Amino acid sequence: MSDSDEAAVIRPSLSEAQVVELVGRLYGLKVSEVKPLPSYMDQNFHVLVCETQEGGDHGESYVLKVLNTDDSQYADLVEVQTRVMMFLNQKGFPTTTPIPTIDGKILSLETISCGEEYKNYMVRLLTYLPGTQLLGISADSQILYKIGRTLAQINKALTEFKHPNIKSLQRDSDIWNLSNTHQLHKYLSAVKNTSDRQIVEQIIQQFVKKIHPNINNFHKSIIHGDFSHTNILVQPLHSSADCSNAADHMQQELEISGILDFGETARGYYVYDLAICIMYLTLDSEDPLHVGGHILAGFESVIPLTLQERDALYLLVLCRFSQVLVLGTYNILRYPDNEEYLLTTTRTGWKHLRQLWELGKVAVEKVWFMTAKSYLTQ
Repeated sequence: MSDSDEAAVIRPSLSEAQVVELVGRLYGLKVSEVKPLPSYMDQNFHVLVCETQEGGDHGESYVLKVLNTDDSQYADLVEVQTRVMMFLNQKGFPTTTPIPTIDGKILSLETISCGEEYKNYMVRLLTYLPGTQLLGISADSQILYKIGRTLAQINKALTEFKHPNIKSLQRDSDIWNLSNTHQLHKYLSAVKNTSDRQIVEQIIQQFVKKIHPNINNFHKSIIHGDFSHTNILVQPLHSSADCSNAADHMQQELEISGILDFGETARGYYVYDLAICIMYLTLDSEDPLHVGGHILAGFESVIPLTLQERDALYLLVLCRFSQVLVLGTYNILRYPDNEEYLLTTTRTGWKHLRQLWELGKVAVEKVWFMTAKSYLTQ
């Protein structure tokens, strides 16, 4: 989403009947059940279909993803992001993949009734992956290391990705691009806590002074852009037991069973993807200060960071916290109907940002880098 387009964004609000009609008309599938799924600015549904058009028992499960009005305008970008998912799946990563429409398309722009008017929304039907979101799970060191390593493997694999419209991934004006951290000042009025607002203002100042002038020194690549606790699915490594119980997960070694949501995939920098991942996995951790070290160790087992990238990591994590918290607070005011989902980050995010800020760069880096170094002797 570009900064200039944000004011015009309309979230989709399809009814269950509209979902049933879309899936039947576009994919030739008879829907037996529809369950809403959480989403930031789009609308997602878990769709169960009958084995036959005549009905009967549930057959396959899918996810119907309906993009907001802004993202729906960029068909080239959405197609490339979808092709990235397909490419990674072919490389062996557990990514969701699109189901073709009856006429063979991997996405479809549909004009859908939205109250008293019609809007254009991009629609995709995706495979439904097994596992549980990391949301609400305090990930242990083993899965954090795996997450860092998997993220780096994805970054490395995407160096081979080719597409005629790959330039669409150059999303320089996207407000979620870490390179645009300085644009957050436009939304700071939404943050009513003076102390929190001042912390973000100082982070922005440090970004402008220390990061922005040196961005071109970072390794550039195609990045996932949102490798978070809501976009990573896990399941027990050595068990076929039910994966729905988060408490059970904490007692078993986990593996990554699904990688979701490539809506922020773009041309960026390795260190951006790493910082984004560390930020989100900190939120639910019982030992948040050490999260960065475990993920860093996994990442660097595939892609070692340069000294400049390591030096920028702490501040980039703070920048992502600032983006998520400021824009989340701003969007709660604009979309109160989606407040519950938007609060999943802001509930604990401010506490973690304050802690990292108060500890300071030297202290936090010491913990992260010593933790990462400990893996070299194992």
